Parts: sequence; C-alpha cells; structure tokens
Amino acid sequence: MTREDRNLVVRVATAVVLLPLVLWLLWLGGLPFALLVSAAAAVAAWELNGLPRQAAEAGQGAASPDRLRGAEIASIAAAFLLPLTEGLDVHGFTARAILTALVMVSFVDALLFEPDLPRAPQRVGFAVLGAVYPGLLLGTVVRLRQLPDGVAWLVLALAVTWLNDTGAYFAGRVYGQRKLYPRISPSKTWEGAAGGLLASIGGALAVKSLGWLPQLPWWGSVVVGAGAGVLGPLGDLSESMLKRAYGAKDSSRLLPGHGGVLDRIDALLFTGPFVLLCARVLPYLR
Repeated sequence: MTREDRNLVVRVATAVVLLPLVLWLLWLGGLPFALLVSAAAAVAAWELNGLPRQAAEAGQGAASPDRLRGAEIASIAAAFLLPLTEGLDVHGFTARAILTALVMVSFVDALLFEPDLPRAPQRVGFAVLGAVYPGLLLGTVVRLRQLPDGVAWLVLALAVTWLNDTGAYFAGRVYGQRKLYPRISPSKTWEGAAGGLLASIGGALAVKSLGWLPQLPWWGSVVVGAGAGVLGPLGDLSESMLKRAYGAKDSSRLLPGHGGVLDRIDALLFTGPFVLLCARVLPYLR
C-alpha cells in the first residue's frame, strides 16, 4: 500500500467517524447546528492565527509566543459568535457589533503588547481575517439551513462541495498531467479540476432527482453544480495561498488524514454563500 493509499484510508476512517454527528446536527437544525458551525469557525480561526507560529517553528519567521495573545483570543471568540448572529435573534447581538469590538481589541493588543512595530499590522490583520474569513462565510451555512427546505439546500451545498473535491482527487490521480496552479498547489491539475466540475454537476442533478427541491429547475441544478465546481477549487486555492505564505502543509493536525478544520471547509467557505444566493434567486427564475 502506497503512502497516498494509506492517507486515503485514514481520511475515509475519520470521515466515517465524524460524518454521522455532522448529519445528525444538520437534521436537528436550530441552535445545535449553529453551535456546530460556530465551533468549526472558531477552530478555523485558531488555525489561521497559528500560521505565523508554524512559520516561526520552521525557522521562516520571527519568534512567536506559544501562548495565545489577546488579539488571537478575540479573533477566535468573534469567529465563534459570528455564525450565531444568523441563528439567534438578540437585540444588539450583530455581526457589526462583534467586528467593531474585534477591531478595537486587536489594535489595543498590538499597541500595548507588540514589541516589533512592523509586525503590528500583521497582528491586527490576522486577528480580523481569522474571524471574518471562517466566521462570516461559514455563517451563510446557518442561514441556508433556516430556509424553507433548508435541509435539502444544505445537503445540496455539501454534496456539490464534497463531490467536487472527491472527483478532482480521483480524476487528478488517474488523468492528471497539466498543473493547474503550481505556484500555490503543485498537486492540482486541470484534468482533476475538470473531473471535479463534472462530479459537482452530477451531484447537484442527483440531489434534484431525489425530489427534495421541486422549486429548483433542472437547469438551476446545473448552475449550482457548475458554480460550485469553480468556486470550490478557488476556495481551496485561497486557503493554500495562506498556508504556502507561511510554509505550512496543513492548517493543523487536528483531523487525522485531513489536516485541520480549515483544510476541510475551505471549499465550503466559497460554495456556501453561492448556494445561498442560488436558493434565493433561482426558484424565481423558472
């Protein structure tokens, strides 16, 4: 068994363990599902804020403390709270208020505790990006679940995202020759991207064939699949760009065979908002 085959086995085993819990909370919806999404966003924020630390450990950057700093704690807290603003209707509890507090705390943290002045903008920027990137984008998944037929729309979003990744992986292994974007991700190929696109469209049509979304026209399913087939890889490449900038292979080692949470949701961060847009527009274009 090759190293790639062993890694695939570990990835599948991890997915088999975690998938039932995710699907159960997806079915429940409401606050339990929003808390799951918030937890994922918070872990992703922790991973993103830790990239400079990974670079320092690898000898590619200035020394970075092992403990969490004030700006990082605020970033993780904001990432956790942002998806909840989509699921809880509390006066004054808004994304604007959370981000306002985050920006202020991050600047004060850098002002008081950053000894290296050129690193202060990075300290503030990473804290804000760490919250906004997973927190706001993943929050669209909570909003998607709240729609009429929210379970079906969310299954559609997950299907086109996961099948795109799976189709790209296998098509790339079998047919991949021409590199897609070697500067950022040397392993991705145009053949893999094409396979992922076809798998994404096929997944959207399969969900439609189950009769769960009668309001979505067949051509709309193709639009959802094709859009996700393009945006998913862009989301993946965007996260890879951040990791490559700091010499990191994975965002963390939290999930055996998968890397970190951010590694698993990077495509969904781009496809989720797109599917939400489609859910709000396509049914009215029949």
